[in-house]
Amino acid sequence: MKYRSHILSILLFFLGGYFMCAQNNTQTTRILFIFDASNSMNGFWKTKQKHMLSKEMLVSMVDSLSDLDNLQLALRVFGHQKPYPPQDCDDTKLEVPFADQNFEQLKKKIKNIRPSGTTPIAQTLEECADDFTPCEDCRNVIILITDGIEECQGDPCAISYMLQKNGITLKPFILGIDIDNRFKNTYDCVGNFYNVGSEEEFEKVLGIVVSQALNNTTVQVNLLDINKKPTETNVAMTLYNHFNQKPVYQYIHSMNARGVPDTIPIDAALTYDMVVHSIPSVRVDSLYLEPGKHNVFPADVPRGYLHFPLSSNSLLKNKQAQIIDPKTCQTLNIQAYGSTQKYLVGNYDVEINTLPVTRLSNVRISQSHTTDIEIPEPGVAHINTEAKGYGHVLKNEKGKYVNVYTWPLNSTKKSLYLQPGSYIFVFRTQKSTETVFTIEKKFKIKSGLSTSINLYE
Repeated sequence: MKYRSHILSILLFFLGGYFMCAQNNTQTTRILFIFDASNSMNGFWKTKQKHMLSKEMLVSMVDSLSDLDNLQLALRVFGHQKPYPPQDCDDTKLEVPFADQNFEQLKKKIKNIRPSGTTPIAQTLEECADDFTPCEDCRNVIILITDGIEECQGDPCAISYMLQKNGITLKPFILGIDIDNRFKNTYDCVGNFYNVGSEEEFEKVLGIVVSQALNNTTVQVNLLDINKKPTETNVAMTLYNHFNQKPVYQYIHSMNARGVPDTIPIDAALTYDMVVHSIPSVRVDSLYLEPGKHNVFPADVPRGYLHFPLSSNSLLKNKQAQIIDPKTCQTLNIQAYGSTQKYLVGNYDVEINTLPVTRLSNVRISQSHTTDIEIPEPGVAHINTEAKGYGHVLKNEKGKYVNVYTWPLNSTKKSLYLQPGSYIFVFRTQKSTETVFTIEKKFKIKSGLSTSINLYE
């Protein structure tokens, strides 16, 4: 067939490394061709009727794909069973279901299509949901070839969104045959739309569309610092399917040998939402890939360091710090004392689980700068009550007592690591039934030193 060599050369060019990689790819790609056989396809386009030219090129495309592994094709046709008028909006049928090596059956069916009816695009897309039988590891792609728009009051946009949201298919490809400029925007919400104006363009675009359906393209994720330079790296990121929010890719960002963000292969048929798992996380929605080109996904992720210095014999070695977003009061991270962690540039509140809790407000994180947080070493209070009872350790905070520790009822001895300051221990034995029998003992704590509190001395 005269188009086959042209189609094959176009496929070889746009598929790039697909043929070399296909043998290592166990995922099956299933392409459902939807062919418009409405009455308008009988019209002439340049030198031939639209349906004749479309069928010749589609047959050549199927012929060129017959040697690929992990590929299944199917054919659904609309507008070919009932004449117009009258209008029959149920005129859509799966003519060739998905199967291995069904290429000859597919080509024969395409050649025998005779346009006659109307254009029920929404109804056709809706019935496609049942054409893709359950498959755990399949990429489901729709390629629609049409010269018109919806004629049955359906909503192709809503149906396409439903198919993508439910994970049934990827974003459809629509190959428009010289569609009137007034109606081009009709397909923007349905899928990736290509309107061709000549036979040569049809041939080329069909090759491009099929290559996109089969192959990944590439993307570079630029994690931008405060100066809009792509210097941030070594952080996890998740790419979600924008329509159903299912995770598609998980990566740890990296730089290549030239110090440039690494290039990764990615499915060009999806629109993505990206979450960079910095602290706090950064989300970028509706990232669209331009197939066949090197794409760049940017995200503002300026970061600096927060460090809690710790000496080898420090009494703070088992402490942890909560890093809190002051705007939402949400805990963003629990950081061990003595560690260093990256955070987005900004102000944070910090709470360290000392006794009492050490609270710091508006701790500033700056680009590529390390912010050190140093607090006084605790001291040790050895408390002996000799009897079981009820007690509290209170700290004097500017003349007001604040509860620091509630004494366990069954304890008589405790060693508490307390931050420096003035304290009072109030206690009543379990056997004492009157409030006036409360005992109080004042004491001071100094960094790194011990003090003993014996209630009955």
